[in-house]
Amino acid sequence: MARRSLSANLLLFLFTFALFHTHALSKTLKRDVKALNEIKSSLGWRVVYAWVGDDPCGGDGLQPWSGVTCSTQGDYRVVTELEVYAVSIVGPFPTAVTNLLDLTRLDFHNNKLTGPIPPQIGRLKRLKILNLRWNKLQDSIPPEIGELKSLTHLYLSFNNFKGEIPKELANLPELRYLYLQENRFVGRIPAELGTLQNLRHLDVGNNHLVGTIRELIRIEGCFPALRNLYLNNNYLTGGVPAQLANLTNLEILHLSSNKMTGVIPVGLAHIPKLTYLYLDHNQFTGRIPEAFYRHPFLKEMYIEGSSFKPGVNPIGMHKVFEVSDADFVV
Repeated sequence: MARRSLSANLLLFLFTFALFHTHALSKTLKRDVKALNEIKSSLGWRVVYAWVGDDPCGGDGLQPWSGVTCSTQGDYRVVTELEVYAVSIVGPFPTAVTNLLDLTRLDFHNNKLTGPIPPQIGRLKRLKILNLRWNKLQDSIPPEIGELKSLTHLYLSFNNFKGEIPKELANLPELRYLYLQENRFVGRIPAELGTLQNLRHLDVGNNHLVGTIRELIRIEGCFPALRNLYLNNNYLTGGVPAQLANLTNLEILHLSSNKMTGVIPVGLAHIPKLTYLYLDHNQFTGRIPEAFYRHPFLKEMYIEGSSFKPGVNPIGMHKVFEVSDADFVV
């Protein structure tokens, strides 16, 4: 009887020890707990009221903090995603975020963050998605952002960034989507961006950029995967180079509201999947090549506000010429 009691007690002890040991192993890394608490103190009540408990990853019957996603790595849990958006948080970008070294997603979009992106952002080597659009962030983009080698999506649009677009963005081999529109960038678009083998979407519209498309695509074999190119509402000059037709994956080309001149090369009409072409409000001359009207995918072409010769039927809605869908042969 005593032996059975001893065995039962031993089993109970081992079970309790295993339970305690497992719970201990699943604790969140102290580094991440400290960082989240610093962020909590800086972001204000809109976040604080939803972040309850001592452990951001949850435990003791509590759920993880809202917008915080964790995963187990080895003996600890680490924070891998932080999404705090559209809650009107005010103040500078919380530098403590850069201590969350296992982050793969950081989303602060649609808030009222101010000031610069801290150069420590380069510490987040595992970051894949960085979404800071629709804030009031300022100053230049730190070159350290080029150290985020895993980054695939970068959203910095609708802020007050200034200075030049850093050529260090070309150091991001996995980058697919780059949104920089609606800022105050000046200077030329770095031609080095053309070396990004996976870049599908580039939007630098509504800035104060200068230069020519010829300069942008001067690197041989540039932009091999690019589908959407938005250069609208800047101060670009020069013409549309025939070499632009080498971007054979282009689907959207948006050149509206620049200071571009010259004729439209017929080769542009041979980009296989070109679907939307915006040429309006420039200083183009000559005629629209007839080949555009035989294109199997082209749905819209906007040309108003330039000096094209009459006698062709451009596609799309515009002020200079008007046609119905029936006039466009598909």
